Amino acid sequence: MKNVYLFFTAILMTALIAGCKSNDDVPVSKNPRMLKLASPILINYDSTVVELADFLQRPGKIDSMTADPTLSVTMSADSARLTIKPTTRDFPRLSTLTIWSEGFPYSLLLEKTTKTRFWFTFDPKNKKYKRVQIAGQMNDWNPAQGYMFQKDNKWIIDLDLFPGKYQYKLILDGKWHTDPTNPDSAFVVSGGYNSILTVGNLNTANLPVLFTSKAERRSFVIGVRNKIDSVFIYWENHLLGKDFWSLDSAGITVTIPRKAREFDRSYIRAWAYNKAGISNEILVPLQNGKVLSDPVKLSRTDRESMIMYFLMVDRFRNGDKEIDQPVKDPEIDPKVNYMGGDIAGITRTIEDGYFSNLGVNTLWISPITQNPLLGFVEYPAPHRKFSGYHGYWPITLTTIDNRFGDSKALNKMVMEAHGKGMNVILDFVSHHVHQDYPPLTAHPDWITSVDLPGKKKNIRLFDEQRLTTWFDIFLPTFDLTKPEVAEMVSDSATFWIREYKIDGFRHDAAKHVPESYWRLLNQKLNKEVTVPEGRGIYQIGETFGSRELIASYINPGMLDAQFEFNLYWDAKNSFASDNTSFRELNYSLQQSFNYFGEHNLMGNITGNQDMSRFISFASGALNFGENESDAGWKRDIQVKDTIGYRKLASLIAFNMTIPGIPVIYYGDEFGMPGAGDPDNRRMMKFDSLNAQESHLKEITSKLAHLRSGNLALVYGDFQTLKVSDRTFVYMRSYFDKAVIVIFNKERTNKKIEFELPERYQDLKYLPLQGTVYTQEEGKIKMTLPGNSFEILTY
Repeated sequence: MKNVYLFFTAILMTALIAGCKSNDDVPVSKNPRMLKLASPILINYDSTVVELADFLQRPGKIDSMTADPTLSVTMSADSARLTIKPTTRDFPRLSTLTIWSEGFPYSLLLEKTTKTRFWFTFDPKNKKYKRVQIAGQMNDWNPAQGYMFQKDNKWIIDLDLFPGKYQYKLILDGKWHTDPTNPDSAFVVSGGYNSILTVGNLNTANLPVLFTSKAERRSFVIGVRNKIDSVFIYWENHLLGKDFWSLDSAGITVTIPRKAREFDRSYIRAWAYNKAGISNEILVPLQNGKVLSDPVKLSRTDRESMIMYFLMVDRFRNGDKEIDQPVKDPEIDPKVNYMGGDIAGITRTIEDGYFSNLGVNTLWISPITQNPLLGFVEYPAPHRKFSGYHGYWPITLTTIDNRFGDSKALNKMVMEAHGKGMNVILDFVSHHVHQDYPPLTAHPDWITSVDLPGKKKNIRLFDEQRLTTWFDIFLPTFDLTKPEVAEMVSDSATFWIREYKIDGFRHDAAKHVPESYWRLLNQKLNKEVTVPEGRGIYQIGETFGSRELIASYINPGMLDAQFEFNLYWDAKNSFASDNTSFRELNYSLQQSFNYFGEHNLMGNITGNQDMSRFISFASGALNFGENESDAGWKRDIQVKDTIGYRKLASLIAFNMTIPGIPVIYYGDEFGMPGAGDPDNRRMMKFDSLNAQESHLKEITSKLAHLRSGNLALVYGDFQTLKVSDRTFVYMRSYFDKAVIVIFNKERTNKKIEFELPERYQDLKYLPLQGTVYTQEEGKIKMTLPGNSFEILTY
């Protein structure tokens, strides 16, 4: 399932490899054809189509291909894609596809699918139903995708699923029920239960496990647990033959290619498999041909080291009051009108050192394109009137909203951020525009239809009409399947990167945009920015849905990552609620690795502009399951119980210590409260923090600096050491560096004991928060206060 693994490398480090010249060197092409490390390609049992432009700049220049004999590979007539078909179901779990192009070979890792055909059956026990559907995590909770058919007095559906646990419910003649024939269920914090379907063998005890063990001057050792049948090691996009590695009782010794010395940053990756399945993945960054050992050598271009801060421009800081222009309309409540935040305010905050002191190195700013000057009434009840303060109602695609600033202000902000070693990620809306977008007058065919058969409106039908639905009656959706529309929108997006030297995009509503558009945009960015300017562009999408759906948009030719909402919801339940077990969070984290890889670039959020603030749940100010938006309109949501600050600190500690990119929603660094939209978008507060807020902000800063200063938290392997309902202990390790993270979700003090991996039993660890512990016979013992964490580092 790790078909979406992706690493960004600077163009100077992504040269193609041409095969071994000697036992420690590989030649590289002077003209790079692959601009990113190739992600593993998932091979299905029937057939798999590979879009060559996802991997190669010039797919039409392919000379030949070689693959495992059990796989048939054919190229389309236009040389745009490959079709890979297994000739037997017994093809290897991992293999390599070698593509020769313009005299150079490119190695792509192929991974055998673990999907299982599963016949789900419901026996109604003599009860009669006219219609039965299943909705759950296997189909994004969409009943329209879960119609069952009747056979022999039972209801049946054929599902194609990866091994795992899937929560679901049955819809019996239109009414939602847990499955009365299935005793396995999960408590839902918002109330009630979901049934659980378990598919496949979930026992991972015999899987091969790889870990970084020992680094030498020009080589390193990968440790191994459990038997391995085959090993695959890549430097950049070149499979290293056995001249470069050997396997013995100490592990896998890898010789670093001599050519790596010519690159400031390059990477070696490793996988293995046995009869039980595929190992975790190993990522080893190299600095001029040596294993990276000093975090000081990291820069903002090292994507795995990013710590992101998301701010809404209008709600952050007012730096230029002369451009304030709230909509003058008594029907618009002040909380949904412009409050004065602007680009100059962000620049001033950069200059003040706020972000550097906090420890973040990447700013994600909300959309800044021009929005309408008037307010509009939303389609669903209660039909409130809003302004476009948030930036998601563009009436232009390439001009800056006059209430936020101008080109000069944006250029200065980006320059100041880069001067402080920070990236700037721009939120861009490709999916829709506001009805006042001028070109629509001449081109009404550029948008999808809002009218459906039977007088039904195609508004907010997020699953039924995923690629055509409008978000509101005044927000028409672009028909991006039309070439002229896709060209225009992608040109507009590329303009921002090229003109202002912005470092990447957060893409709104990614799953509502066709894959062809993301490919087109990526190709333009490569051609107009990455190749000529030598800089990579990070693109992260917003998709609410199953991990399988989210993963389908991530590969070298589309998006680099998406936000890991599924992991966030499980983390929110585990840390904010007293009733959810840490076992569920650990399982969710392992599933995240299965879909996105152990060294992914996914965004791990504390919250965002569409969700109620975490601390409002954690402190009891909001109840799970209540109407969160109504709560923000009807009552003053504050921090009800100071325990919320401790729970939020644990969530932040979790995000800062797992693989992926930590994302802080503005104000979460100190515990800003808020219900649903728009109450979760209050004006930022910089001063007059109370004692608990100040303490939480200090903890957030300490965690961020710990992450950026410890390579185990940036590139380290992950291992769960202990998990129970109330205790969660895991380790990140990178050669001789180790970080151990311990959580207690009891409300009272708890004694915690866990065993260390043998290779780390003799180390002496430093506790981040000063917790006293004992270490003897390979075990650590400590007592943690209620709802708290500790981090031990070596």
